[in-house]
Amino acid sequence: VYRYVYCRSVRVICDARKQRLVRNAAQITLCRVFLFVFLKGWEYRMELSDYRTQIDRIDAELLQLFAERMQTAAGIAAYKKEHALPVLDTGREREKLAGIVKAAPEDLQEEAVSLFRLLFSLSRGYQRSLLGSSSTLPEILKRAVVTTPQLFPTSAAVACQGVEGAYSQQACDKLFQHPSVFFCATFDKVFAAIEQGLCQYGVLPLENSTAGSVNKVYDLMLQHEFSIVRSTRLKVDHSLLVRPGTKLSDIREVYSHEQAIGQCQEFLKTLPDVQIIRCENTAAAAKFVAESGRNDVAALASRTCGALYGLAALAECVQDQGNNYTRFICISKNLEIYPGADRTSLRMVLAHKPGALYQVLSLFNALGINLNKLESRPIPERDFEFAFYFDLDTSIYSPDFLQLMAELPGICEQFSYLGSYSEVI
Repeated sequence: VYRYVYCRSVRVICDARKQRLVRNAAQITLCRVFLFVFLKGWEYRMELSDYRTQIDRIDAELLQLFAERMQTAAGIAAYKKEHALPVLDTGREREKLAGIVKAAPEDLQEEAVSLFRLLFSLSRGYQRSLLGSSSTLPEILKRAVVTTPQLFPTSAAVACQGVEGAYSQQACDKLFQHPSVFFCATFDKVFAAIEQGLCQYGVLPLENSTAGSVNKVYDLMLQHEFSIVRSTRLKVDHSLLVRPGTKLSDIREVYSHEQAIGQCQEFLKTLPDVQIIRCENTAAAAKFVAESGRNDVAALASRTCGALYGLAALAECVQDQGNNYTRFICISKNLEIYPGADRTSLRMVLAHKPGALYQVLSLFNALGINLNKLESRPIPERDFEFAFYFDLDTSIYSPDFLQLMAELPGICEQFSYLGSYSEVI
């Protein structure tokens, strides 16, 4: 259309010159300006649709080439099976990426590398699906789904850190209707109680919406074998608890757990002459104040602890944020996957090289699996190397989830499946 209108316009101007209807250069120039503006406007209106048509054509070609590439990958899978070769060939992928960087336009090199990394990941996944995974984890998970009871137990022996009134106990009461609570002095002893068969389950705090992750628990998770079977979130409100008759001006020491102290920083700044003393548990702090016989000490703990130990609340809800929640996990020695499990926790140790974490994340992306949380913790006796914890939002019944469980062990130095479970809100 553009070419036709333009040619016709030029012809009109030439004919007008010959017939002396346009008598001077100014009139010709004016006609040209008019035609230029008109035609540019027409060209702009056509531009988006033209480009989209071109994109559609390119996409159709890409799709055809993608299908051809995956068919070729199937042939490679058959060859590797016949010759007992691994699916992943790190050297070949590195060589390919180096060639792509050289061949790609300078301003598109990073995008080209990202595209081909994704293609490599899809190709490996397709080859593994054709060959059948050597990992036994998918079958173990399928068996656990079948053998686990349909209903979560209402009563059980449960290990909790702290003393009567601890937040862990409150979380336990939220998970179980009639628990038999076994109190432990430390988080480590909760894990030990599970491993030694003293308790069927253990309840541990994992993260807080204000103070962040409970690092001591994450570090202990590296040292113990367990399975997460459920989780819950508990609204945490801290009160400043004292013996009856104590005034705010009397207080010289405040006792609490380090997480509670971290959650109440702004309030504690209003007590400049008070010493902050950390202890193993908020409930233990309340118990200490109640049994101390002193009127110059206070505890940051729950109202439940105040009622339990006969303490008065000088101030309530003193945490920095009103929307203060702690997430607790329920662990077991045995693998149990209850109906409705839609969250999975994993731990991985990856190769200490560029792209190792990206390879894992690109697999999540390729399978459409949402990453809910990513945490890293240093590995003891390995300088500046870390274990990664992943929480994934995915149903245990999803084929994509089972494919992920088949592929991940092959791309990690160490892989630990920590459990699939649902969260009690």
